Amino acid sequence: MDVKSIKEVEKAQVDIWQYVFGFTPMAVVKCAIELQIADVLESHGGAMSLVDLSSAVACSPSALHRIMRYLIHRGFFKLQESTNQYAHTPLSRLLLKNEANSLTSFVLLESSPVMLAPWHKLSSRASVHGGSAFEAAHGGDVWEYAAQNPAHSKLINDAMACHAGIAVSEIVQRYGEVFEGIGSLVDVGGGDGTALRRIVEACPWIRGINFDLPHVVLAAPPVQGVEHVGGDMFKQIPKADAAFIMWVLHDWSDEECIQILRKCREAVPEEKGKVMIAEAVIVEGEEDKYSDVRLALDMVMMAHTDKGKERTIEEWDFVIKGAGFRSYTVKHISSIIAVIEAHP
Repeated sequence: MDVKSIKEVEKAQVDIWQYVFGFTPMAVVKCAIELQIADVLESHGGAMSLVDLSSAVACSPSALHRIMRYLIHRGFFKLQESTNQYAHTPLSRLLLKNEANSLTSFVLLESSPVMLAPWHKLSSRASVHGGSAFEAAHGGDVWEYAAQNPAHSKLINDAMACHAGIAVSEIVQRYGEVFEGIGSLVDVGGGDGTALRRIVEACPWIRGINFDLPHVVLAAPPVQGVEHVGGDMFKQIPKADAAFIMWVLHDWSDEECIQILRKCREAVPEEKGKVMIAEAVIVEGEEDKYSDVRLALDMVMMAHTDKGKERTIEEWDFVIKGAGFRSYTVKHISSIIAVIEAHP
């Protein structure tokens, strides 16, 4: 065995341990969120000693020391040598409840027992005769479960809202012209209206229609310039100059995506209307900073939906053309998602 091969074997023997204990980062970050470590630290001026922090979060100093040691190793928080106090890092600031780019709600959703259980059914889902991993774990699909369990529905809505805020900000900053000339916009599967709120704030000339399942919009807070409408996207979508659909189509099979996109196409004018699809685009053979996240999301779709998936551009081409659109463009915005503009 040559030197290169020996080094590859040695590296593999180290790397495999990341998968043995792969659950640890999520579990410890969830623990930090539940203990509100980031928020407590922020409320005390951004720096605290172990004794003061453990007292404030009602945690054993010994246990907290070990938790913080692990989090610091992973880039969450830092220990200031001059004062021996814990302080924030850019990564730990993303655990603050009121931070603009916080993903705490997403961590709490994905680390919940409900969402973790289907992962234990993934091999069955992948088998030739396998069905939905989520259904195998819970007896129904994720949407049925959410409709029957308000607490879990809120977890989903909060997670989607925190992602929507980040994603829409990226779209507005990097491709804001996509909203020019639009008088009314329907957000299909818009959850609590966060995405439309951000769009309307940035583009006040737009009248927004937040469209989602009745039990979802019933819990949505009032948003100036946005009307909440409940319904079924497989049956009819409210009319508007344009439709916006983000992180919805990846939950569904190709056939279901075609059905949804046909309803979107029917909801916008044939001449100047358009449907904006904000979704991941898998580019096989090419890597960027979000490639790993997109591929992980594809596995999430396998675990949590029946036939959902993240799609390559060829797969997007199939569903867009299958829905009857005459043309489309793809705009990559240095994000997890890209913006696909489909024209009737």
